Amino acid sequence: MRKLFYSFLLIVSLPSLANDPNPEPKPNGIKSEILTQVDSIKQVFAQHGYTVLREASMDMESEYEIPVIVPLSEGSLYHIVFIGDPTSRIQEVRMFDYDEKQVFYQKKWIQSEGNIISYSYQPQHSEWHMIRPVQVNKQNKSCSGYVMLLKKVKETGSTE
Repeated sequence: MRKLFYSFLLIVSLPSLANDPNPEPKPNGIKSEILTQVDSIKQVFAQHGYTVLREASMDMESEYEIPVIVPLSEGSLYHIVFIGDPTSRIQEVRMFDYDEKQVFYQKKWIQSEGNIISYSYQPQHSEWHMIRPVQVNKQNKSCSGYVMLLKKVKETGSTE
């Protein structure tokens, strides 16, 4: 009877552990200056009515893209932020829709333009999109990165 009870308890608790609605990203060697930038960006966007849907710190390898796949809903306004390693020379972000059509591209020289690529996007259809950041770092083959997906929430004072 005890085995049955523990088995039932395990089965009931597993879905709640697996479907955590707000998982905290696990910074694996992420630089403190990137985390400071993340906190500042979150505060600014929260003041403008955005909420963080997804965020992830990433251990990246220089010159290799990391695909980030996210579901986006038609008509919603999203803001995507990629924060690259400050020691990298170049960073770029490409975004593709479900049909693999490129819908966004930006390249930055970090020394002169900063290490943040940030853009708004409103999808034409509800579908999966792929964000592909990449960095070039000649000093170090492994580098840090951070991606955030924010969504504009409805204003509390608006009437519809």
